[in-house]
Amino acid sequence: MAFATLNAEPLLPKEREKNQSPPKPATDATDGNVYLGSRKEQIPPAQYTGQGEDDAPRSPRKKTHKKSGSLRTNGHQPPKRKETSVVVVEDFQDKDGEHLTGLRRNDTELVSGREAGAGWEKSQYESPPRRIQLNFIADALYLPSIHFAPLSIPLKRRLQTLLVLAHTLSLAGLLGLFFLLCAIPLFWPILVPYLLYVTLSTAPHSGTLSHRSDYLRSLKIWSLFASYFPARLHRSAELPSTRKYVFGYHPHGIISHGAFAAFATDALGFSKLFPGITNTLLTLDNNFRIPLHRDYALAMGLASVSRESCENILSRGGSNKEGMGRAITIVIGGARESLDAQPHSLRLVLKRRKGFIRLAIRTGADLVPVLAFGENELYDQVQSDQHSLIHRMQMVVKKVTGFTIPLFHARGVFNYDIGLMPYRRPLNIVVGRPIKVVQQGKPDDAYVDEIHALYVSELERIWQEWKDQFAMERTSELEIVE
Repeated sequence: MAFATLNAEPLLPKEREKNQSPPKPATDATDGNVYLGSRKEQIPPAQYTGQGEDDAPRSPRKKTHKKSGSLRTNGHQPPKRKETSVVVVEDFQDKDGEHLTGLRRNDTELVSGREAGAGWEKSQYESPPRRIQLNFIADALYLPSIHFAPLSIPLKRRLQTLLVLAHTLSLAGLLGLFFLLCAIPLFWPILVPYLLYVTLSTAPHSGTLSHRSDYLRSLKIWSLFASYFPARLHRSAELPSTRKYVFGYHPHGIISHGAFAAFATDALGFSKLFPGITNTLLTLDNNFRIPLHRDYALAMGLASVSRESCENILSRGGSNKEGMGRAITIVIGGARESLDAQPHSLRLVLKRRKGFIRLAIRTGADLVPVLAFGENELYDQVQSDQHSLIHRMQMVVKKVTGFTIPLFHARGVFNYDIGLMPYRRPLNIVVGRPIKVVQQGKPDDAYVDEIHALYVSELERIWQEWKDQFAMERTSELEIVE
């Protein structure tokens, strides 16, 4: 079969019209092939190397630029960080069939608990979207920097805000309710015996956990509370239920929302990540002297952080009635560390904190470091170290009452700039690897220092392994002080 011979044809339409050339033959739109009979001949596509059709020089191809999500640098280029490979494992189920997620970074793996807030995305009570906003209030009050929330907020976010607000104001609200009841003589016959019971009760430090309500701790509303930020619990290693543990939570932050979500409720799946372990979050003993609020705290499984309470919890109950399978969570930095809770930084008050190490050695409990990425980002506060008078007043209050009052603020219920509600910023609570200890009735100082060094080393490992994943906007590295 004879094939036609193709002559060189002008490519531009003006040249075709000048030479009276026929229209260009049909071509394949994808690869520019010309079909003649049964033969397919390739014609290379035209390439512009000089000027375009409008006689203007072609612009060089722009390189794509990935915008950084970190803080503004004001012209200063931050040092390049080493990229890490994180693999999300989705086909993961525990022995009960519940879906879990795994994160891998090189040779390190984290197993994450349940995702808070699941099941609340689609609701038949979803509020219809509205375009009405409250920004006109800010203009009327000459407060242009305040950004008010629109009215078209999904029901799930409304409920999240309500739960966090209720928890944040629980102490003040329950105390106010108690004084209101005291103003009504009808309740006096009930309140007098109740106050006597509060005075004589040993429940906060008995170690029996008799007031603990697993039903209350596992309510679905706590999933909404945790999804407000959102919070996520991650496990570095499995913990056998034949041991007992002392969890050290870092940092304290302003209110320690992460500790409450992870260890005072089951919203993040603690019972699934650490089956067979009963964990008790500890707080100041003064909180159990506040009427009504102490009953709420005891029902949520909280207990006193006193030495008597810690030893009783770790030596009573459990599978062998000697504390096996029990754990306590202590916020190590305490009130002092809350004064250093600045966003995008992590200063831990830990150098001289060795009481919890001695406690673990006396009771034979393994130490488990916990690092909460994002806890310091939930609030902004005045840097007291730059205001000597404020700092001295805060330290006096701490010495007298046992706690301090940071000058903090975050967002409000109906605005995003002013208020005492925490910001909606991610919380990633990483539970480290356990540090086994040898039980001693009278811990040796050298052995205490050795275990303390191992504990600090594990905290630093967690920070180094996961800072590029969970602390991308940091402005400083982990710092151990005091």
